[in-house]
Amino acid sequence: MANDLLSALRTYLTKISSGEKTPQEVAAALNAWARESGEAIKVKIEEEVKKNVSRMGFAKASDLKRLEREVMELKSLIKGKTTNAKKKPVAKKKAVAAKAKKPKSASKKAK
Repeated sequence: MANDLLSALRTYLTKISSGEKTPQEVAAALNAWARESGEAIKVKIEEEVKKNVSRMGFAKASDLKRLEREVMELKSLIKGKTTNAKKKPVAKKKAVAAKAKKPKSASKKAK
């Protein structure tokens, strides 16, 4: 990269010396080149960080939030089932009691 910069500077200096380019044009070109180079470096760094983070086994914040929502949903389902489970035995007891009463009344009619 350093060689590229030196090469570009030599080329621009030659163009300024020969009158092909003005110093303002060269400055604008160098600014554009610096911005493009900076963006390229930024992209490479981001890719490298993502690769290393993935390799190390870190979780993304979005993954953690998704898992947290799933856990909360599961907890609410469990609470609902335990509430329903507590209510169901009461209903079963009533049904058993009702069945137990019917045969007694049927046996009274038979007598």
